[in-house]
Amino acid sequence: MVKMNRLKQTFDHVNQFGKTDKGMTRLAYSKEEKRVTDYFIACCRESGLTVTFDPAGNVIARRPGEEPDLPAVGLGSHLDTVYEGGKYDGVVGTLAALEIVRDLNDRKIRTKRPIDIFSFACEESARFGFSQIGSKLMTGLIKKEDIAKLTDKHGETIQTIFARRGLDFDRAEEAKRSPHSLAVFMEMHIEQGPILEAQNKEIGVVTGIAAPTRFSVCVKGHAAHSGSTPMNQRHDALIGAAEIALELERAARQEMAYGTVATVGDIEIEPGAMNVVPGETNLKVDIRSISRSSKNRVVQHLRETIDRLEQARHLKIECTMLSDEEPVRMHAQVIDSFEKACGEQNASYIKMPSGAGHDTMNMASLCPAGMIFVPSIGGISHHPDEHTDLSQIVKGIEILEETVLHWAEFPSDSDDRERKRYEKSSF
Repeated sequence: MVKMNRLKQTFDHVNQFGKTDKGMTRLAYSKEEKRVTDYFIACCRESGLTVTFDPAGNVIARRPGEEPDLPAVGLGSHLDTVYEGGKYDGVVGTLAALEIVRDLNDRKIRTKRPIDIFSFACEESARFGFSQIGSKLMTGLIKKEDIAKLTDKHGETIQTIFARRGLDFDRAEEAKRSPHSLAVFMEMHIEQGPILEAQNKEIGVVTGIAAPTRFSVCVKGHAAHSGSTPMNQRHDALIGAAEIALELERAARQEMAYGTVATVGDIEIEPGAMNVVPGETNLKVDIRSISRSSKNRVVQHLRETIDRLEQARHLKIECTMLSDEEPVRMHAQVIDSFEKACGEQNASYIKMPSGAGHDTMNMASLCPAGMIFVPSIGGISHHPDEHTDLSQIVKGIEILEETVLHWAEFPSDSDDRERKRYEKSSF
């Protein structure tokens, strides 16, 4: 049985790291993220786990199985946050994995398979504008040259930031893991949306994960005096950027049936003075969908809008793609095992897609993978008001633990069959 007091104590301790008056800020590879990671590692070791720290900064904590050479059952999430974020995103899934191991220890349950807990590095895109660096390196979905030019908002290079964290960027690809090292990967996460609460459901069984395509857009006009420059002679970079944002909203609304969304989440204006017509505006654009074709239509509309604005407003607009990822379907048998666990634990649930990206979408390239959601009160996330009741978290842990025990006892000859079934079910 999950010990709520122990879980709450660990949760509260984790959220002392990076705590500010405006929420939680534990950026990837920062000193705050290092402190919380060190605490998590200590908790894992206290629970008898063997901990390794790979060249990408991922933490892997292993509980041995009775048959140590069998592919492991993988669990986990992340501990980094966005700027001024909440206490639950990522933390819930990481601590759920730890609490499951603690409970198995309490009950003296041995599993055939090892259990690996993962705390992935740099899941959030807040620092570099590039998400899930740890799990993408672990799965070989990116090479170091794909991220070698990344910098944070202060202009620090990823190589410098890695070095400060005690990591050698040149060795980053050594984090790649064998596809036969895991039998399954599962992640528990807060929903980050309003659906479960609105439908009064305890669990969301995830069927697929939407994938983002991200751009950096630089709109260049001409800075000019705000008082002496007539309206018909301006080349206002901010107005051009505003049109891009509005056109993205319009295009995404037309694709809502596919769960498609578009967001301008960051904007910088130069020179940024009240009495100067903006000469340059930089945008960060995030387009997501569970449908590749729908997402492509919004991307195409963005490019057409840029071409039109360059001509109509005499602007120069540079559009740089930061990342382009594929939607991922969850493994049918993992979904089925989650549903069975919900039935056994008398938990109400719905099957649903994930609009947000998660490390699980990358782990799905290694092995059968699946996710469950627990409710987000008010649908709020990436915000200090983010909240999920402790009782809802415990219910999710119970479902996840039931599923872990099922997969941890799979006979060894099932691995190849399951891998083939997974490959056939993928997009």
